[in-house]
Amino acid sequence: MAILVCGGAGYIGSHINMQLNRAGYETIVFDNLVCGHREAVKWGKFIKGDLSNFADIEKVFSEYRIDAVFHLAAYAYVGESVGEPEKYYYNNVVNTLNLLKVMGQHGCNRIIFSSTCAVYGEPEYVPITEDMPQNPINPYGMTKLMVERIFRDYQKAYGLQFVVLRYFNAAGADPAGKIGESHNPETHIIPLVLDAASGKRADIKIFGNDYETPDGSCIRDYVHVMDLADAHLKALHYLEEGNKGDFFNLGNTAGTSVLEIVEAVKRVTAREFIVTPAARRPGDPAKLVGSNEKAVRVLGWAPKYGDIDTIVGHAWKWHENAGY
Repeated sequence: MAILVCGGAGYIGSHINMQLNRAGYETIVFDNLVCGHREAVKWGKFIKGDLSNFADIEKVFSEYRIDAVFHLAAYAYVGESVGEPEKYYYNNVVNTLNLLKVMGQHGCNRIIFSSTCAVYGEPEYVPITEDMPQNPINPYGMTKLMVERIFRDYQKAYGLQFVVLRYFNAAGADPAGKIGESHNPETHIIPLVLDAASGKRADIKIFGNDYETPDGSCIRDYVHVMDLADAHLKALHYLEEGNKGDFFNLGNTAGTSVLEIVEAVKRVTAREFIVTPAARRPGDPAKLVGSNEKAVRVLGWAPKYGDIDTIVGHAWKWHENAGY
């Protein structure tokens, strides 16, 4: 039996693939390499394919006995989703239906899905819990919510076993430095600040310094990518035990402001760089922090790398030696 990791050449997917192999699972990484990196697939087998192509999916399920699927093959740029919603609805929703169809034809009924805190939209309160109303404010968040609801219907109709993991801000890298974060374009705050520290960009812009937070900058919940990978492994065990579908937030429960990220990077790298104030971005809430109580209680998960300097330190180690 093998585990299929769709999007396993991407940032989070590659760390999940590494963890699964370390735990003794055979993995098949399925990725079209539009956003992923072939070099990040250092474990398991790699198959280049696209979820928009039934033949590609069918080939994998015909050649291997797939026991469970990890689904991370999605477009994830919020701004782009506003300008190109069709691209996001086809890739994130229609392609998921393609995957589910082939899974059903081959008797595979376990799936672990990469979702997002963007399904909540503007939070009514923090920390955000799983039962908070879901009102996405962009197409990206809406596509993830639509898939979540598809899973509910498939569970009732076809017996689908699923776990939906709603990430907050993924950050950090493999502590050994074998794989890490590399996006094009890069939009995540920690690699952007590291670019400023390494001289790859002239400055780091802080979008908004007048929020109702202690230092005026936005607060977000940063969770180490290795902790995310560990949560996926625990979610697989949860399904292997015969449990039905459920939804879990994955975060640290403690927020870190953008300016605190800047200071952490300065401490870790021992470098100074220019910080430039800029106007707020539309739709940026002042504070997004998630409750992970349910994941801790039900899955037995707890972040191991919650300290922001540790997260930044692992990211910096990768950043200095990035190979792709």
